[in-house]
Amino acid sequence: MWKKLRISFLLLILAGVAAQAWLDKKRFTNWQVPMDVGIVPIAGDDTKETRAYLDGLTRADLLPIESFFQHEALRLKQPFATPFKITLYPVTERAPPDIPIHIRTLSSMLWSLRIRYYAWSSFRDSMKSRPDIRLFVVYHNPTLSRSIPHSVGIEKGHIGLVHAFAAISENQRNQIVIAHELLHTVGATDKYEATSNAPRYPEGYAQPDQQPRYPQLTTELMAGRRALSETRAQMPTDLDYCLIGPRTAQEIHWSAD
Repeated sequence: MWKKLRISFLLLILAGVAAQAWLDKKRFTNWQVPMDVGIVPIAGDDTKETRAYLDGLTRADLLPIESFFQHEALRLKQPFATPFKITLYPVTERAPPDIPIHIRTLSSMLWSLRIRYYAWSSFRDSMKSRPDIRLFVVYHNPTLSRSIPHSVGIEKGHIGLVHAFAAISENQRNQIVIAHELLHTVGATDKYEATSNAPRYPEGYAQPDQQPRYPQLTTELMAGRRALSETRAQMPTDLDYCLIGPRTAQEIHWSAD
């Protein structure tokens, strides 16, 4: 009898998880209401410069991300005006789990479980309701190193771990990286070659039919760079030079094609 009860209890839990996943999937594909995006800043080092930057960080520094997606929704003739609504949460002192070097390994699977637990526990005691999408942004002092860890956004769980620079002069580039990882959490895939980081033709080109093809004038957000020639590419200076390409629009259900 107890065995049957335990099995029934587990089946109910699985049914509840499946139902919640179905509801989340439906909501994340119909775009009837704005997605709540919670951004949690984290200090990537103990320098006073990083701490000062985080003390001065406000929601206004993130509003260009909202504006970019509003503009793209309008350009792509979507019926909604505000795809994402960003909330800036207080700085947390809890460090997130490090992203594994080789993302397609058993360690990456374990990391996925760890980051989900980290995200859940980070909002467990929050007075606010849990946002639909949780982005943890680790800020690093650029004077220490210009090399920072890779950023990751995962669709299952709608969680992102972003590495950025703690400098006002880097705000616009930080916004590009955050926007890129944000789209990963709603189903967008990378549009660049993993070995070279070069935009992948044609889906990684903002204007693949442009003549002449080079240089591309704008950047497909999920490519991260615009092609200047067959062998050269450049990261844009801000989101004004980015757009959502046709393939990405399909992946996030902003296109009927």
